[in-house]
Order: sequence, then C-alpha cells, then structure tokens
Amino acid sequence: MSRAHVIRPAGAGHETLYVLLASLLIVALAAGVVWLRGEREDEQAIATHQIDARRDLTAAEQGLYTDLRVAFDEIQLLREENAAAPGVQALADEGLPPFVVDAGSQSRGSHQWTWLEAGAYLGRSQAPEIAGSLLLILPPDSTGQADIWLRRDSAAIIPDDLGQAALIAAGWQQVVSHYDAGVTREHRH
Repeated sequence: MSRAHVIRPAGAGHETLYVLLASLLIVALAAGVVWLRGEREDEQAIATHQIDARRDLTAAEQGLYTDLRVAFDEIQLLREENAAAPGVQALADEGLPPFVVDAGSQSRGSHQWTWLEAGAYLGRSQAPEIAGSLLLILPPDSTGQADIWLRRDSAAIIPDDLGQAALIAAGWQQVVSHYDAGVTREHRH
C-alpha cells in the first residue's frame, strides 16, 4: 500500500511575491531610464526670413546648396591667390559645380550665374519649379563665412544693397543649416 504524500514547498507564496516585486522593479527602472534619457526635441528655431537646408529645400536645391558650400572654399583660395574674386567663367573653367554647365546643372534648374560687383554670385533659375534662384554672398575678408540666399520665383531681383534687411524686403530667404540631434535621428510619422 503505497501512500502518496503531497509536500508543499515552504514559502511558495513568498517566492511568487518576490519574483513579481523584482519584475516590477526592473520595469520601473527601465521606464525611468527611458524617460530620463529618451529622445528630446532639440530643434533650433529659425527666423521667419530663414529656411532650413535639411528640411525645407528640394533635392535640387540641396544639391546646389552643397555645391555652393564646397565652391566657396575654392573661391576663397582663388581669391587669396589673385587678390580678387574669380569670375563665373573662371569657376566654370575650373569645373566647379554649380558654375559649370553640364547635365547635372540642367537637371537642377539651369541656373545662369553672374558676378555682382557688390561681392556676390547670383544664379538665376531658368526652372523655378525645380530649384529657386540662389545668391552666394562672399564675406569681405577671407576669415568670414559665405551667406547663401534663395528666392523661389522667377523675379529674382537683386537690391543694390546686399544687406540682410534689403534682401528680406526683396523676398529672399537665407538658407541656414543647424546640426542637432535631428540630423541623425529624423522620424517621419
């Protein structure tokens, strides 16, 4: 005659409670870490006359903007060598986009570039629906940064004064780029 004895574990109810409390503690700690270290909105506000190079430009305009930033470095070197800013034809002869006329320039608005004696290069767009007209304003000395402005209609009229107030009044928008957390983590919902 065999007898079956049921042996209950000592403190079985307490074990379940401890596992449940440990699980809740882990979830609470994880939630706290996510809340403290989670993604923040670090976007910098831009002025109403400015336009963000990453978010607000078309693909063609972004390409032209990048080309102008790279060309600016070359223009500064040529400017130091020759004690004067190079003409548009000299930049085209150097093969510097966006000044050179090629298939790429045709697909990005067929800009007609001219040198303005006030110290800027004006690229009038022949196809404003693809890319607006651009203005690259050189700094007075070799230590400053270039200023790039955009106008998206066909009436790209340049005021005599290349100051910020005159350009804003003429309908131009300053292209700016801010590098923040959104550069590497942009979510589209």
